[in-house]
Amino acid sequence: MSAAPARPSPRARLSPRARLSPLDVLSLGLEGVRGRLGRAALSGLGIAIGIATLVLVTAIPASGQQKLLDDISALGTNILVAQPASSPDNPITLDPGAPAMAGRIGPVEHVSAVANVHQTVRRTEYVGDTLSTGITTLAAPDNLLTTVHGRIASGRFLDPSAAAHPTVVLGSQAARWLGIAEVDPNRPARLIDVGGTRFAVIGILAAMPVTPELEQAVFIGWDAARSTFGFDGRSSVVYLTAEESQIEAVRAVLPATLDPQTPGLIQVSSPSEALLAKRHTQNTFSGLFLGLAGVALVVGGIGVANTMIVSVLERRREIGLRRALGAARGQIRVQFLIEAVFLAGAGGVIGTLLGLAGTLGYTLLQGWPVVIPPESVAGGLVGAVLVGAVAGVYPSIRAARLPPTEALSTS
Repeated sequence: MSAAPARPSPRARLSPRARLSPLDVLSLGLEGVRGRLGRAALSGLGIAIGIATLVLVTAIPASGQQKLLDDISALGTNILVAQPASSPDNPITLDPGAPAMAGRIGPVEHVSAVANVHQTVRRTEYVGDTLSTGITTLAAPDNLLTTVHGRIASGRFLDPSAAAHPTVVLGSQAARWLGIAEVDPNRPARLIDVGGTRFAVIGILAAMPVTPELEQAVFIGWDAARSTFGFDGRSSVVYLTAEESQIEAVRAVLPATLDPQTPGLIQVSSPSEALLAKRHTQNTFSGLFLGLAGVALVVGGIGVANTMIVSVLERRREIGLRRALGAARGQIRVQFLIEAVFLAGAGGVIGTLLGLAGTLGYTLLQGWPVVIPPESVAGGLVGAVLVGAVAGVYPSIRAARLPPTEALSTS
């Protein structure tokens, strides 16, 4: 007679290792979050703030940089500006033939020059000198806008016929200071006082981000400057464009071309490089804000850890009951670890959405292209999950180590 098969013990029949699937453990972990939604929301808030800040401080500078690069690309990266090193007390000018000499450099495409004629600009002759706006008066040839990629916002620029008469074109900032918004060709020209002489305003320039110094100036014709103010034809600043691949070669020979006697006095700069340097400085500050975002993320992680520790203390009887029914320590650890990761992950998702919404709103308000670095979004989400995992390690271990008898005896 064969022996009857052994009956499994009650502990074996109830073994969670045989009855709890990973999905069951996941459900238990999420149940702890659903039962304490208010506390969970406050815990995830710190993570959300950190991730939102992370997305904002990477996406907004990236969008601004793309706008800057688009502007530079449209306006040209091949502009050079050359001028003698001088001071207000000792102004130095270039020989009248210097711009023409620069035009003979092979890769140079366009050359223009301006000269400061040192005349006060006033809205009317009745405004005292002490109320002068400090606008610069520049004598300019008719090809200046072609060289610096400038545009007319209203009216027209100096042409050969207008350049010989007392006519003036205003830079965009100078026009705002003088309170002149537009030029209407169907109405009599607006008159302003330049050096005690009335000049008719015939045009206003658009903003010039590559050469912002020209925005604060007014421009009169070369011939008008000679006849009205005794201008001697010596220019103060030379602007030129050259083949982009040859820009450094032109920069190297330009000082000696403009001033063979003292080439060391000639300063040559590229406005686009100055703009990029400015953006680099802004990126340095963005790095600081990125560090602050990291601090916020760590603080959020501490909040998650604190919430999980309190949760373990509140649920000691639940933990003891599960352990008494055969739940393994590993399952308890995983349950509480899932809660911590879910809290941090949910905060990361909400923070990412807030960061994206803030970036979209700001860039649309500024008129910038929207650029969202994918690494910041992915890095933020991964960082949130990692912070949650680290924050949940100690509470989950503490929960798993609770002896069932001690946990069940807790009131």
